Amino acid sequence: MSLTGQCYCGRVRFEAKGEPMLTGQCYCRECQYISGGGPNNFVAMPAEGFTYTAGAPRSFKRKDIDNALTREFCPHCGTSLATRNAGWSFVVVKVGPLDDPSAFVPKVAIQLAEKQPWHKVADGVKQFERWLPT
Repeated sequence: MSLTGQCYCGRVRFEAKGEPMLTGQCYCRECQYISGGGPNNFVAMPAEGFTYTAGAPRSFKRKDIDNALTREFCPHCGTSLATRNAGWSFVVVKVGPLDDPSAFVPKVAIQLAEKQPWHKVADGVKQFERWLPT
């Protein structure tokens, strides 16, 4: 499988090859900041299959948090594109920039302990107060 996408202004494009490892929504407070208030809709794709095919993102990583995530975004329009962590074998690809976001079907909703009262989780999506069980 190959997922392709781009930022809002079209200057940064990406491709993610491989089988999706997980599709979901994260409701943590950090993801609410990144998404503009809603959940972070994502597809976890194998890290080795993820590449930028045009342009280059900027990245941001908080220095005041242990094991902070690295967030990648377009330096021109600010579109959030991906999230990485040194210990992960996958890249969290944002659904909004996908060329075909209609193919996204969330299987899990995580970090529900931090969701806002007006956030709604679709029927049939497995729900977890915090992270997935390991």
